[in-house]
Amino acid sequence: MKLLAIETATAQSAVALAEDRQVMATATRVDRTGHAGFVVSATDFALDQAGWFPDELDAIVVDVGPGLFTGLRVGIAVAQGMASALGIPLLTAISLDAQALAATTGHRHIYSVVDVRRGELAVATYRPVPGGVVRSSEPVLLTPDRLQQQLMSDPSDPLVVGDAAGIPEWVLRGQRRVKTGRPRYPSVRALLEIGMSKLERDNFHSDSAVPLYLREPDVSLNWEKLNPESPWSS
Repeated sequence: MKLLAIETATAQSAVALAEDRQVMATATRVDRTGHAGFVVSATDFALDQAGWFPDELDAIVVDVGPGLFTGLRVGIAVAQGMASALGIPLLTAISLDAQALAATTGHRHIYSVVDVRRGELAVATYRPVPGGVVRSSEPVLLTPDRLQQQLMSDPSDPLVVGDAAGIPEWVLRGQRRVKTGRPRYPSVRALLEIGMSKLERDNFHSDSAVPLYLREPDVSLNWEKLNPESPWSS
């Protein structure tokens, strides 16, 4: 089975191709505003590197968030367009899962974090199990102080993975049991693994590629601030 993975939930844009579980080609760039200009050309590049034609793909897997609004829209739109044109399944994965799955730990309680801006962090927790991880809490939005409280009250040895640059330094200061680690961004290879696992379970039905924003898009919030009396404001 041949699978294309598209990752645009964070400042990183990435695409990768795999046949069964062997990665054939990857392309990655970190640029918070460069998703639209990268994904299509990177997909063409990866296909060329693998020596594949688009109609050889069996499915596409895309990260649906949580993450940056513009990046998610770009990645999902490209994935939907290609899947529809090729008549193949569109599978979805969650950015926090892709980070946790790529984390290297044998025992630590994993806190997967994505900086979604405006002083908020998307967070989910995971426990390691043989061969992978199991999510132990659903994705939620936390302020840095709430994250600090959760880490302080966690009786295990927490491992924070993701974009630590979005976490204020004071959140982790003095917490000797808390470690930070890789990956910084969702792993496109983990996306391939998630997508391939779905295909191996004979899941050839397309997922609903709805962005997991966890809050309303900025454009809606800004409209309500500027037009509080508008009938379109909630």
